Amino acid sequence: MSQVSATEPEVADERAGVAQPLGAGAITALVGFTSSFAVVLSGLRAVGASPAQAASGLLVLCLTQGIGILLLSFRYRIPITLAWSTPGAALLASTGLVAGGWAGAVGAFVVTGVLIVVTGLWQRLGALVGAIPVPLAQAMLAGVLVPLCLAPVQALRTSPAVVVPVIVIWLVLQRFAPKWAVLVAFATAAIGTGIDIAVSHRPLDLAAMVPTVEWTVPHWQWQAVVGIAVPLYIVTMASQNIPGVAVMRSFDFQVPWRASMLVTGIGTLAGAAAGGHAINLAAISAALSAAPSASPDPKRRWIAAATAGATYLVLGLASAALVTLIAAAPAGTLETVAGLALLATLAAALSGALTDPDDRLPALVTFLVAASGTTLFGIGGAFWALLAGLALRRFLPRGT
Repeated sequence: MSQVSATEPEVADERAGVAQPLGAGAITALVGFTSSFAVVLSGLRAVGASPAQAASGLLVLCLTQGIGILLLSFRYRIPITLAWSTPGAALLASTGLVAGGWAGAVGAFVVTGVLIVVTGLWQRLGALVGAIPVPLAQAMLAGVLVPLCLAPVQALRTSPAVVVPVIVIWLVLQRFAPKWAVLVAFATAAIGTGIDIAVSHRPLDLAAMVPTVEWTVPHWQWQAVVGIAVPLYIVTMASQNIPGVAVMRSFDFQVPWRASMLVTGIGTLAGAAAGGHAINLAAISAALSAAPSASPDPKRRWIAAATAGATYLVLGLASAALVTLIAAAPAGTLETVAGLALLATLAAALSGALTDPDDRLPALVTFLVAASGTTLFGIGGAFWALLAGLALRRFLPRGT
């Protein structure tokens, strides 16, 4: 009897030690999902996806990143978390329809996956992407985000009854609980949409709420490859994978680079035909599983990552219901939530773009070209923005 009593504190400590990373992992996935799923849906719809195809894309992104997290965290016993490419989704939203339509965009997703796999196998390609000046990469991202971040203001004209409460709730929570601002803003949008549906007596398509995978045969169009795949790869590497490694290093975890690129590249390839644009190392949300708040014992933090992976698998089941609800929402509702979710990213990108005085003018040109949304020869503005910035940086003397 005394022997059993002596072990009870140890059992209690063991349970407490596991409960903390389990909770941290669930929060990691919830924050990652709710803070940016609206951006993903906006991006997929912008390049031609139907509501069913967008729901399929969101589902497969949850599945591939969830499986990838489980594989990496169990294999290496460190808290490696993955995410969909939020900057990449923003890029899609600003690019719009490309040659070949949705099938052309899917072909570009496949090429992006191939490039990520090659990065894992060929170190020189990763070094080449890493050589792109950070201010220019950040300026391109900032330019891509501007139209999306203007959406809440523009939506005030079309759907003020739904949009105004969303913005007010978001502002209040930015003051008192910023971590939950986007989640509660979406909940407010959902309530407003429900009221609007009830008042207008519009029926919801309940059958469409069942999660399904919509396969699309990819078409390879050079305009889509240059206009989507190349910028999507660059922004994913520069804004997600490279910062993700840095975040993990700040908590004394060494990311297995080759394995991570192979898992995320193969995951992107596997999900492309079903509408998944790209998965990558998590950057901001990575800290939720890797920090001491996930567990005082660094050796237990991989449990938080594994829990996040399992939670993503469950969240994927909600993708079709979310898309069905959003499809019935007043105009501008989805764009408002997405724009609010991206404001912090825009602020960080602008800060990074204009920090270095030597690169300020090339970065500004990159930003303006990307924000203009100009399309030339069927190729979106993000590619031309980076090209213009690099050319101007090469032409101007340093210190201009």
